[in-house]
Amino acid sequence: MALDQLVPIAQALGTTLDQLVEPEGDDDVVIRPEPETSIGSTVWLLSRERDRRGVTIAKMRYTSDRAVCEQQVHPGYEWFTVLNGTVKLRLGERTILVHEGEAAEFSTMTPHAVEAYEGAVELLTIFDHDGERAHMPGHRHSGPA
Repeated sequence: MALDQLVPIAQALGTTLDQLVEPEGDDDVVIRPEPETSIGSTVWLLSRERDRRGVTIAKMRYTSDRAVCEQQVHPGYEWFTVLNGTVKLRLGERTILVHEGEAAEFSTMTPHAVEAYEGAVELLTIFDHDGERAHMPGHRHSGPA
């Protein structure tokens, strides 16, 4: 429908063009993540599909029930901040404890694995497109980022 057709429709309904085409509710602004759970981990996707920034933002919760991860290497960059608990970050030959309130960022070309340390851990993470494909296979976006 062309814009010139919408103006008379809005006038006939006694409303404005903005109100006529405005989305119902607040789904254009609010993201309501549904948790996806597997053994020892829960993921809440906090960004929309095909995010315009080319990143995926997620909240993750790991417990000690999660299998020990093999270190991965892939193109890209990763950033996370620890919301609760402590992360055991294996980065190449190094093991780094990242505590609540701290953040980490690193090139994903370095072999890496993120695990819970002494109890459950919750973190907020940002992956670029390559990191999202490697770490969140159930959340693959279609097409290029």
